[in-house]
Parts: sequence; structure tokens; C-alpha cells
Amino acid sequence: MKLYFSPGACSLASHITLAESGVDYQIERADIRAKKTASGGDFLSVSPRGAVPVLVLDDGEVLTEGVAIMQYVADSATPGSLPAAGTLARARLQEALNFISTEVHKTYSPFFRGLEGAARDAQVAVLNARLGLIEARLADDRTWLCGAFFTPADAYLFTVTNWSKGIGHDLSAFPKLEALRARIAARPAVHKAMLAEGLITA
Repeated sequence: MKLYFSPGACSLASHITLAESGVDYQIERADIRAKKTASGGDFLSVSPRGAVPVLVLDDGEVLTEGVAIMQYVADSATPGSLPAAGTLARARLQEALNFISTEVHKTYSPFFRGLEGAARDAQVAVLNARLGLIEARLADDRTWLCGAFFTPADAYLFTVTNWSKGIGHDLSAFPKLEALRARIAARPAVHKAMLAEGLITA
């Protein structure tokens, strides 16, 4: 398998999930603005959507959208590592993944287009409200977002909340979230993925 990524972007969550799985995989950086790959290829020929993550399977099939990629990787590479389809636990995982995708990830996005003044303050309030819901979910002192086991939801939450530093957003109001982020950061697979993307040094 080969993952096309942009350093620190949402594709990091898929990269972490691949690293957690233990399977052999390759990565290639994609410039999502220039639509070029690190090897000089046309990124749009890989995926017409022109966005990361993109996972090219060994048979040439192309899979996009991080929520789909992460569940596919975990289910196919490490069967049984995620809750079984049709169970409430699997529905809770999908609930968490979709909340992060539609409510948290998308709430960060406007900051990258440049927000100032009242518009920024309003967006920070929305972001804090979303993160407050996660903080409340963690109030029972669960180890991971969905309970006792690390899942792709943790990788995704870690990835998007990493963006707070870059936009000057303070996470100190969310101590349980910060503690969760520290546990995630300490995982060897997370270190491996971030090192490969040049986000940290050895």
C-alpha cells in the first residue's frame, strides 16, 4: 500500500493508523496546491479530488477520505482490532470519527484562510464548544476516546488538535484532552509517523 500525504495535514491520522497496523507500506508527499507528488508526478492522476489522504492499494485500487482509509486499514491489516460491524461499540467508533470529521476538523479549517478580529473570536468560540464536548466525554477518565482501546479516532483527534499550536489556540482549558494527547504522542507508531513526515526530530 502507498499513502499520499501532506505533512501534518489530516492525512497524518491515516499515516498513524498504517504505522499502528504493522503492515508494509510506502508514503509519498503530495503538494496539494501545486497538485504534484514528491517524485514529480501529477497528483490529480492519482486522485482527481486532489486532496490527501489517498491510499493506493496493492491491486491499484484508490481509496480516499481518512475515515474510510483508517477503518479499512485496521479491519484488513489487523482483523478484530476494531469493534465488530453491527455492534454498538463500532457505532460509537464511527460516531467519534464522524464528529471529529464534521464538527472538529471543519471547525479548524477557517483559521487556515485567515481570520481576524470578531470573526476569529467567533470561530474560537465554536471550536472551544466542540472541544468542550470531547472534554466532557473524557470526564469518566477513560484511557482512550472510545474507551479502553486505542482506535483511529484517537489518531484523528490528535492530528486535528495538533493544529491548535499553529493557529495560536490555547488547549489548556481542556486538561483531559491534553492528557489524552500526551498518551497518544507517546505511542511508538505516532512517533514513527511524525518523524517520517518531518514533524519531529529523532
